[in-house]
Amino acid sequence: MTIVADNLSLATAPNPGPQGPAPLGQAEILATRERIAPHVRRTPVFEVMVAGIDRPVSVKLEFLQRSGSFKARGAFNNLLASPVPPAGVTAASGGNHGAAVACAAQSLGVPARIFVPVVASANKIARIRRYGADVVVAGDRYADALALCEAHAERSGARAIHAYDDPHTVAGQGTVMPEWEEDLDALRLPPLDTVLVAVGGGGLIAGVAAWCSGRVKVVGVEPDGSRALHAALQARGPVDVEVHSIAQDSLGARRAGVLPYELASRFVDHVALVDDAAIETARQHLWDEWRMATEAGGAAAFAALSSGAYRPAPDERVGVLLCGANVDPALLGGSA
Repeated sequence: MTIVADNLSLATAPNPGPQGPAPLGQAEILATRERIAPHVRRTPVFEVMVAGIDRPVSVKLEFLQRSGSFKARGAFNNLLASPVPPAGVTAASGGNHGAAVACAAQSLGVPARIFVPVVASANKIARIRRYGADVVVAGDRYADALALCEAHAERSGARAIHAYDDPHTVAGQGTVMPEWEEDLDALRLPPLDTVLVAVGGGGLIAGVAAWCSGRVKVVGVEPDGSRALHAALQARGPVDVEVHSIAQDSLGARRAGVLPYELASRFVDHVALVDDAAIETARQHLWDEWRMATEAGGAAAFAALSSGAYRPAPDERVGVLLCGANVDPALLGGSA
């Protein structure tokens, strides 16, 4: 069953958010884009038809990004924005952020130690190691790995790179939007009215929201069993949530970040919730129909459309950000 009732409550009673200027905007994102451009890929856009939706849907194929997810953008920005200490960098991750930091560290010639919880997939741990990082697998959830990472940074002097609650990370993730808008214009395709974005700790949706700043409707998508931003918007501040989802290795933050919450409370319309069955169906459909190999978290935003958790108006132009591809190939299966 797809859960939609809570989505309506947020849409009809939005969080007013903090007052004053936004903590991050288009100027910072454009400066970040110039900084990281030589190190990241400009990922393509693709038009698809989705059953029950009249207009073509624009999908941004960010799962083709270096390291297998959008997180390479924020990782490279963190390493390039200021000098890295001799001890290198460290990060806590469910897998994708760790792979991105390890990829950036290897490319720029600095050491990296990555802490991942035991729920991280073997496929993602192997990818981190292939980039040459030292990997420590410990703790039941992301929050446990984060505590270990912070203790290591304190002891060693390594720079801790946060997966989502850091302005350099958020600005890096936000660079996906000007790229997307420019490519639609170059292809003479209509601009977007709405963007659907999967949410873990909130770094990606915060960057998207900071760029859009109300010009484009931004809708978050979370698994029903991992709803950190949904809970934060209801509580008017980040709160701890239980995490139980097939997408928890990428969308498994126990608490939304402070910076992502602040930007989301200003510029995110609402958060749609999808169950694990809808996510798995969407992931398999993306593979069977278009041979798009996305992980569960990467397919979550598409699941909001394919399951009906988000229903666009007849004339609404929707974009879906497909954000991660670090899936075990054995799970793809499906039709030949």
